[in-house]
Amino acid sequence: MDRFQEMQVFLAVADEEGFAAAARRLNLSPPSVTRAIAALEERIGTQLLARTTRSLHLSEAGQLYLEDCRRILAELEEAEESASGSYTTPRGQLTVTASVIFGELFVTPILADYLDLFPSVSANALFVDRLVNLVDEGVDVAIRIGHLPETTQQTIKVGEVRQVICGSPGYFAEHGRPRHPDELREARVVMSSASHLLSEWQFVDDGKLLSFRPEPRLIVSANQAAINAATLGWGLTRVLSYQVASKVAAGELEVILQDFEQPPLPIHVVYQGGSRVPAKIRTFVDFCAERMGQDIALNPTANSAH
Repeated sequence: MDRFQEMQVFLAVADEEGFAAAARRLNLSPPSVTRAIAALEERIGTQLLARTTRSLHLSEAGQLYLEDCRRILAELEEAEESASGSYTTPRGQLTVTASVIFGELFVTPILADYLDLFPSVSANALFVDRLVNLVDEGVDVAIRIGHLPETTQQTIKVGEVRQVICGSPGYFAEHGRPRHPDELREARVVMSSASHLLSEWQFVDDGKLLSFRPEPRLIVSANQAAINAATLGWGLTRVLSYQVASKVAAGELEVILQDFEQPPLPIHVVYQGGSRVPAKIRTFVDFCAERMGQDIALNPTANSAH
């Protein structure tokens, strides 16, 4: 192996915290990965990885070398992309992440149309209900819902969504319609354990913040399952407005307590900035921002602007 290949192997072992997992990621045999690390350590003259029968961790020298490897390999990739013209023409693999339901409803159609426009781009979509680290997981573009922490990454606001309480007309006919958040204590509640935004329900009443921690009788592992249970009339759930927009429009679900809702949550497209952004990222971000900006479910005033 040349030095760049050894760096890639070392990076994979450090990221995967194991030789076997790194071998699977690189499509190599475990012995070849072990030999590459041994050769690297012998050439450098120091131990980079401390191994026991049960664990593997970086030495102090390994930590420093890992940082240098990331920088050098990133610069190498940038040089190759520049030579191939990817900074002027969209090409290569584009990796995008979003939450599960948002990705299915909004990002997938946008990706499909984008790929039709740019045949030299392929895409990998990672739809998960967790916060994905763009750098560590090699993601080009993320769509985030909620207020962003301080970041050096580039962001574009493309819309906003509300946190809503909803139930079926049948449920309200049988159990009554809560008129104040305090009345939710008597309601049947279904919640998704996948939602990190909504475990504590907060409202605004006459300028004062109200907090309500529901005690659901039914907990499911996916947001869509909670929506399905509410649609069936089992109980109330709290979701983001875009997740139930079609069911509300169809009369299958009704939103309550709108007067007590907190301000909407912003939606941002997030991507790695820098002096040169590859064309595949730049064009997808622009395409995504335009499409989402025109979507009535994400921008209630979008139709009036056109």
